[in-house]
Amino acid sequence: MKTKFVALLVTGLLMNIAVMAQISYVKYISKYQRDYVRKHEVVKKTDHKYFRFFPAASIYKVQASFTRITDSIGFIMPTSGTKSKKFFRYGKINFELEGKPLSLTIYQNEALMQDTTYKDHLFLPFTDITSGEESYGGGRYIDLEIKDISNGKVIIDFNKAYNPYCVYSKGYNCPIPPRENDLPVAIRAGEKDFGKGH
Repeated sequence: MKTKFVALLVTGLLMNIAVMAQISYVKYISKYQRDYVRKHEVVKKTDHKYFRFFPAASIYKVQASFTRITDSIGFIMPTSGTKSKKFFRYGKINFELEGKPLSLTIYQNEALMQDTTYKDHLFLPFTDITSGEESYGGGRYIDLEIKDISNGKVIIDFNKAYNPYCVYSKGYNCPIPPRENDLPVAIRAGEKDFGKGH
């Protein structure tokens, strides 16, 4: 009887810890989104009300295994505008979401590689089942840095996925996610489609 009581007590404590961790994480993402809106370089303050986000959920923060890709040739990634941009495949990540094994490719932009400020910047564009419905049809982006990868692992937080600038205004050349980064699941996390057209 005593053993059963202790087991129930431990289970209750663990559940409470998990709930508190989720609440803390939701608060963190909420602040992250507020800062994102406040510091946005394209959308005017009067249009901040048109930003929309999926509810924060820790299930969309995943640990992925990372495999380095040696790409010395690169490729041209089409954009939403008139200019194309050259990228190199930096590595491939594998992870599970909703019980499904998934993979994405991480890229490096050739121009940014020459910039001392952004030389370690990594680019993760993707589309998913919500693209063109709840989220922007041209896909969303996640920013990473080389230092985020450690011991063959990297944390991908889809709650931080954001829209390219071309969602808000004309004149931008936003990279279009390659077909290899089209996820066969709905990523209901991060930024939704903007609530105002242009």
